[in-house]
Amino acid sequence: MISKRALVRLMAVCTIVCCFAFSGPTAFAQRDAVPTDQAIIDQGKELFSSWACNTCHAVERKLVGPALAGIYDRRDMSWIYAFVKNSQKVIASGDDYAVKLYADNNNTLMPNHALKDGEIDAIMAYVLDRELNPPAAAATAVTGADGGTTGEAGIPAKYMTVIIVSLIVVLVLILVVLGLIIGVLTKYLNEKKELSEDDKEIVNQKVDLGAFFRSPGFIGLVTFIVVALGAKNVIDGLYTIGVQQGYAPKQPIAFSHKIHAGQFEIDCQYCHTGVEIAKSANIPSVNICMNCHSEVLKDSPQIQLLYAAQESGKPIEWVRVHNLPDLAYFNHSQHYKVGGIECQTCHGQIQEMEVVEQFAPLTMGWCIDCHRTTELNTKDNGYYDRLVELHNASSSKKMKVEDNGGLECAKCHY
Repeated sequence: MISKRALVRLMAVCTIVCCFAFSGPTAFAQRDAVPTDQAIIDQGKELFSSWACNTCHAVERKLVGPALAGIYDRRDMSWIYAFVKNSQKVIASGDDYAVKLYADNNNTLMPNHALKDGEIDAIMAYVLDRELNPPAAAATAVTGADGGTTGEAGIPAKYMTVIIVSLIVVLVLILVVLGLIIGVLTKYLNEKKELSEDDKEIVNQKVDLGAFFRSPGFIGLVTFIVVALGAKNVIDGLYTIGVQQGYAPKQPIAFSHKIHAGQFEIDCQYCHTGVEIAKSANIPSVNICMNCHSEVLKDSPQIQLLYAAQESGKPIEWVRVHNLPDLAYFNHSQHYKVGGIECQTCHGQIQEMEVVEQFAPLTMGWCIDCHRTTELNTKDNGYYDRLVELHNASSSKKMKVEDNGGLECAKCHY
């Protein structure tokens, strides 16, 4: 017969055990709830790339941010949804895990992502699939800056010159060490009395460095290295012609997207009125600015520049940041209104930029890669019904932009 006191102690022990058992990472174990359907995994893979998650995160290892493997075991999905969509808000709420994550990653904020819950589920499905089926190291590929892919084990072009110079320095150091070793061995052998005169002559033979540096072999080697480095720099320079990624010019009036689009959450369409109806998104006129600033911060020196422009009747000479060559056609309304592409896809986290810079390379390879991976938005659009029917009859994969002529030259060049 168990006494009442013993029963109370037993219940207390069980309570403590349960607290330990269901606290920590295992309290959020949702691995079985993560989708395993291959179509959802493929969708997650595309989202992981198109939303540039792979820029800061890897599944198996830490990059800028933490490794994603097992995230569904460490946090519940509602927390993951909230953090992906607005990490700053979760951190500001005082959430212990979010605050520690922020501190452990050098106080680096993760950009906000306008993803739906189902899309985040798809990314988690991709993460779990990568965790369970890691690819071979040699087969792993990452998206390059120009939209191409390079092997994960490959060497970035910008580091190649440094590597070559480092190898040359290492070779010189090896030659110096070998020279020191030869000097020590020569001294040691000269001290041995049993050496014959012929052996001593060989041991004490001098190396004519002048003759070595004047030799055809050495001159040919140096010439080859110089030509190779020069050719590489020329090729790298040719590849960067017209690419202005990171370009952030000073504007005539200091305009902060971080304040307007970020802090006050003003929609991009409010200022860029053509994004839904025209080829160009349009730079806002002074009248749009004055809708607010006729009352807001009227005494600010920068706002006074707006008043001066309004009184002069002349448009503000903003410096264009994103500029495609004349031979390339791009339509904002086609991508934003019809395709449902978010502004951040091409312009980056514009709502966090104090000074606007060109986020994407805007190269042809980058555009083509997007057309190859982006699903065609056919929902509630009767124009695509027959096309989708024909596509589904011949393919089990979802219809991409490339399947609708997205890779045809005349689509962008005519």
